[in-house]
Amino acid sequence: MKKIFFGILFLIVSIMCFSEEAYIASFNILRLGDSKKNMTKTADIIKGFDIIGLVEVINKDGVEDLVDELNKQTKEKWEYHISSYGVGSKNHKEYFAYVYKKNKVKFVKSNGFYKDGKSSFLREPYGATFKIDNFDFTFVLVHTIYGDGESQRKAENFKMIDVYEYFQDKDKKEQDIILAGDFNLYALDESFRPLLKSTDKITYAIDPSIKTTLSPRGRANSYDNMFLSTKFTKEFTGMSGALDFADGNYARMREEISDHIPIFITVETLKDDD
Repeated sequence: MKKIFFGILFLIVSIMCFSEEAYIASFNILRLGDSKKNMTKTADIIKGFDIIGLVEVINKDGVEDLVDELNKQTKEKWEYHISSYGVGSKNHKEYFAYVYKKNKVKFVKSNGFYKDGKSSFLREPYGATFKIDNFDFTFVLVHTIYGDGESQRKAENFKMIDVYEYFQDKDKKEQDIILAGDFNLYALDESFRPLLKSTDKITYAIDPSIKTTLSPRGRANSYDNMFLSTKFTKEFTGMSGALDFADGNYARMREEISDHIPIFITVETLKDDD
């Protein structure tokens, strides 16, 4: 697991050297709380980030177990915020959650679900506002439907511009909106055109050529990404990436951790341009 060690070490050293920067991550954590998961390895993978948005969370207990493990492994005090209820189908509901370093990240407020859960999304996106030093932002988590085919995925992703505008308009004082999560399509798909053509100059942060899911034999699809406004979120440094923790052991890591890998961006935090 040398790649994990050096990847995490790089993140930790970078954060220590550049205290005005922060790492914001998103991770489809694969049924957290309802699957046999190696929590020790999971915590080791994400502990270099400052805040991680988690999708595919099944219950609060899984989040608390992860936070407990993060507190054991680091000198940081970790905290979490989880959506007030789960969304999804009648037989399968998921929560959205955030885990973060309490001494660096401040939870400001919940912004709730997109249209308060009254929409045609299978899982309505959820947003919460945080502040890191002087940089405050609304972190919106998304897990679009996989469905029976691409047409269902496209239908939800066509609405990402509506999701962005909903949270943008919800708080007139907050213009830094980050949409992140598992979109089940790569960022150059036609369904993202309305979002990417916004007058707010929205762009994707993760290069679509970077594969963020794991098959039993290797990296598979570019489904995970972050979208933000280059007009408003000038704190984004342009640095982003995905942390491949598999070290070639794809089948085992899919079983023990997740079939996705974390993605992240770096932001400057000394000043806020809202």
